[in-house]
Amino acid sequence: METPRRRGRPGHDLDAVLAAAVRLFNTHGYDATSMFDVAEALGITKSTLYHHVSAKEQLLGMAVDRAVDGLFEAAARVRDLQTTATVRLQELIRSSVLVLAERLEFVTLLLRVRGNTQVEQHALARRREFDALVTELVKQAQAEGGIRADVDPATAARLLFGMVNSLVEWYRPGRGSPEALADTVVHLAFDGLRTIAPADDQGRQGEQ
Repeated sequence: METPRRRGRPGHDLDAVLAAAVRLFNTHGYDATSMFDVAEALGITKSTLYHHVSAKEQLLGMAVDRAVDGLFEAAARVRDLQTTATVRLQELIRSSVLVLAERLEFVTLLLRVRGNTQVEQHALARRREFDALVTELVKQAQAEGGIRADVDPATAARLLFGMVNSLVEWYRPGRGSPEALADTVVHLAFDGLRTIAPADDQGRQGEQ
């Protein structure tokens, strides 16, 4: 869970500190960013910065938690839907795209952690927990006949979220609505790109 937010100087509350740190982590790398860099980016002193957080590791932990928390919040909402597993899986993909769009820099940072620190290892463990949740939902959708059963559930889960996670490479706020983007991802993931020919056309194609 995130550390309770404390107010600091006007314009420099914990959210502002965290946002500045995440931008620097993503631009220069976590290891190459110092607390002095964060303070300088905000135009405050290091002592003021330490009023908000005790160490750079705390900033990293709060940042990756904000990304993972968004995914688990989406999963909790989907779990409570009174519908099929297939629809819940679709809604989880859609909601995950919206989380990414809303928390883009945080998700970008999450996808870059490699387990080099205890904080990163914890983040990776939470990602694996989320992956297991998606895999189980894929299994349920297969069992009810909503999606094809000849695909390994874990592989399907990784591919689905590989598509979602790839958005951090090019999506930027303002490039269309997040809702339209989420719908496009869901349609491609579950329907593909190929148009469906009428039944009689398919029959003629089969005869050729």
